[in-house]
Amino acid sequence: MREIIFKYALQNAVKYKGKANIGAVIGKVLAENPELKKDTKKLSQEIKKTVAEVNSLNLERQKEELEKFSGELKETAQEKKDIFSIFDIKENEKVVTAFPPEPSKYPHIGHAKALFLNYELAKKYNGKFILRFEDTNPRLAEKEFYKIQLDNYKWLGIKADEIVYASDYMQDFYDLAGKMVKNGFAYVCTCPQEKIRKDRLEGKECTCRYLLEDEHLRRYEELFKAAEGSMVLRLKGYMQHENTTMRDPALLRIIKHAHPRTGSKYRVWPTYDFENAVLDGLQGVTHRLRTKEFELRNELQNFIQTTLGFPNTKIYEFARFNLEGVESSGRVIRDLIKKKKLIGWDDPSLTTIVALRRRGFVPEAIRNFVLSTGITKTESTLAWDDLIVQNKRILDAQSNRYFFIHDAKEIKIENAPEQTVKLKLHPEHQERGFREFKTKDSFYIEKEDYNKFKENKINRLMDCLNFRKKGVKLVFDSLEHSSFKKNPGLIMHWLPKQKDLAKAEVLMPDKKLVKGIAEPLASKLKENDVMQFARFGFCRLDKKGKNKLIFWYTHK
Repeated sequence: MREIIFKYALQNAVKYKGKANIGAVIGKVLAENPELKKDTKKLSQEIKKTVAEVNSLNLERQKEELEKFSGELKETAQEKKDIFSIFDIKENEKVVTAFPPEPSKYPHIGHAKALFLNYELAKKYNGKFILRFEDTNPRLAEKEFYKIQLDNYKWLGIKADEIVYASDYMQDFYDLAGKMVKNGFAYVCTCPQEKIRKDRLEGKECTCRYLLEDEHLRRYEELFKAAEGSMVLRLKGYMQHENTTMRDPALLRIIKHAHPRTGSKYRVWPTYDFENAVLDGLQGVTHRLRTKEFELRNELQNFIQTTLGFPNTKIYEFARFNLEGVESSGRVIRDLIKKKKLIGWDDPSLTTIVALRRRGFVPEAIRNFVLSTGITKTESTLAWDDLIVQNKRILDAQSNRYFFIHDAKEIKIENAPEQTVKLKLHPEHQERGFREFKTKDSFYIEKEDYNKFKENKINRLMDCLNFRKKGVKLVFDSLEHSSFKKNPGLIMHWLPKQKDLAKAEVLMPDKKLVKGIAEPLASKLKENDVMQFARFGFCRLDKKGKNKLIFWYTHK
């Protein structure tokens, strides 16, 4: 197995400048060896280990190793297919997709996968993409989350063709439910909830099913005046069905609770299945991709659509993916925030969109990452590294470089010449300009670097000068980088001792605060700018205080 993983890890690493992506490698390995799906946990562990090994090699070595597999790396037929081939969409076939979030939480990276899949499917076939708020449970819908979610999706680059709210279609739900009662497809049940649950579990039919038509219609009218919990509209399904969702599920129920958009106007609300089936039908949704926990509901929703005369939406369920060590449960996150174990929904340890955005992840990286995980039904656990690789590929090219010194040690280099040092803002894009430092003999370096100096070894301040340690003194050696290679010690970043250095703090993912000093030009950055502190990592400027800069750490 290791050889198979090794070759695909090498292929992916060479394709992306030396860094393989675990999710992409999993997809390649499973495409060639589907039998390995039975033990994905063990496979994921082996892939993670091998990818780390491959990423530790330099790019040239990776290319050399990849050459050994040149005859084996032909694209399989499955790889040549696009990810949406599961639908077998014909030329000029109408495509309308929908993503239906509930306005009750902050969206996270798992939601982003379903969002991007439905959005990209519509774009690919020049179709229509609908963003639909499923807000028909007034106990869960909260006003703030409509705006939060719209803002998150806009930041991700989603441009919906239509934005709709399920709560705007209440009369349609009532009319269609009444039609189902009249046509014998639904009935109002007055049994206690405990009895309904027990009967559904045991497959026993309710006597409410067998009332006369006039009584069914009378009860339906009464439903809109009844007390909460006293009545519920149920589908006439099949109580012995193997799929328990088909055992006379609820379609409408009474919820006496104010709604953030409609106030107290309505008190009878559709269930998830009835709402989805009806709105997909009314809005002409042809295709939908969603996570696997809804798989059993597919049959029920199609049945409801059929009874109402709507075409069936073609639905494909895919497995969720999990990131190692990341909490995604809204209930748990709320509790941790309350206990002050998280700083909020944008805590740097989370994968909510607001947290990723605040850390400095970019929309394109999130899109590339979630699409790279594919639409398999096999569960997988991925590491932060998979997401980081995608983000780093983008940030490497667009982020300027600066110096930041934490745990600073002041040093003096005897005989160092006065000079003006010009450093590129980006190593590969000279057109972006330079930073200039006027230096003499006093500098700040990392204390950790200082403690590693060895007698007479040549150390180098990056793009500045070389010096040696002689006893307790540091002595100037030369300026040219080539001289450093004669007896190399350390290369380190630095700052000249001067008054206009900026105080800076960096919030790390574990919520520790790293304090230090940054070069003066860092003060010119704007809030939300993402840059790289040399030898430290990518960071996003979160706030410009009066006397200091506050950054959030993105990743190495």
